Amino acid sequence: MGEVIGESLESLTYEDRLATLLRHRVGLWDVVGEAIRPGSLDTAIREAVHNDLGTLVEGLPDLRAVAFNGSAAAKAGARLLNGVAGRIALVPLPSSSPALTQPFTDKAAAWSVLRETIS
Repeated sequence: MGEVIGESLESLTYEDRLATLLRHRVGLWDVVGEAIRPGSLDTAIREAVHNDLGTLVEGLPDLRAVAFNGSAAAKAGARLLNGVAGRIALVPLPSSSPALTQPFTDKAAAWSVLRETIS
């Protein structure tokens, strides 16, 4: 996201990262609210309880897009937001996780499409 908004986020605290994203009209919300996940891979997620993304999106009338960090989030998010898909763009993105061994330059290029939605 730092590449997308043109600001370095790595050295900031978590709270300062969130504040910086909000200044750029970017919010963060996780598709999964609760789960059992032994390990860090999405494939290890069991018994997922999804957040109510539909209600969140309906409460944000100026929202233009929801982007998903990785294929698991995109699949679940598209299902959860099926009813609002015509009103907003649903943007699947490659995972930012190092577990996805795609080069950073390729990931950054894919994520750069978000610049259009936050400008």
